[in-house]
Amino acid sequence: MGSDCRLTLYADDEHEADQVAGLVMAEVWRIENKYSRYIGGNALSDINCAALAGGKVDVDDETAGLLNYAFAAFQLSEGLFDISSGALRRVWNFSSGKTPPQSSIEHILPFIGLGKTAWTSPQLRFLHSGMELDFGGIGKEYAADRGADICRSMGIQSGLLDLGGDIRVLGPHRDGSPWEIGIRHPRKPDASLGNIRLMSGAVATSGDYERYIEAAGKRYCHILNPLTGWPVNGLSSVTVVAEQCLLAGTLSTIAMLKEDRGKRWLEDSGMRHCWVDGELRVGGNIQLLPAPE
Repeated sequence: MGSDCRLTLYADDEHEADQVAGLVMAEVWRIENKYSRYIGGNALSDINCAALAGGKVDVDDETAGLLNYAFAAFQLSEGLFDISSGALRRVWNFSSGKTPPQSSIEHILPFIGLGKTAWTSPQLRFLHSGMELDFGGIGKEYAADRGADICRSMGIQSGLLDLGGDIRVLGPHRDGSPWEIGIRHPRKPDASLGNIRLMSGAVATSGDYERYIEAAGKRYCHILNPLTGWPVNGLSSVTVVAEQCLLAGTLSTIAMLKEDRGKRWLEDSGMRHCWVDGELRVGGNIQLLPAPE
């Protein structure tokens, strides 16, 4: 998953805890191996072979479910949440310290857009050669939800699964108290904006602080607008609380992609949320609690 992952759970004994943890970790690795863009010969590479050639591919039921979700998110976001936008990695290198020329971005844009595909389960057709899909925007969140499902199926009622900051809460601590989840300050790596108390459900944060370039005094984050090819700006961080991690992660990312319209969009969504804008003002409908000293 490209990040630190942690599972905390309450079980009746060590053997049960080890058994459940092993099953959860195996499921996370299975999803990683199936959908990572860094691993060849998997389901995603089969899709991208067809994408590169402008061909078609049949997918299994699990992948079809993820594609259904991705197309729904594409529609909901008016084309901003787009799993074909990974092609922009060909020109954006966030370890280079510099931005690509506009001409390079414009060269890539014709290869981006789920509207350039035809999806009728189980077949996905690419109407334009040279495209590629990337499940990085939904993979960790999906894995967190699957891990929670396994815990529940094994009788675990209390626990927390954290996959690189995408968090799924199974239920409160055994004494009935909620989990306290810190929301990172987007400009102070060791500081917290405050805590959220959660008894169950999921919380995910999208922000401009994990990978970015600073050039000519401006920050360019890794969240790229597929319509322009440029990093988003307007919001520094968005946190969403939902029943499932996949939904929380998608909504937080869509809000970032909507830039200055993200605040109003979150308000209209009715979801529990917190935002930090470019001026480091904090808003939303979640009451953040002071982090413990």
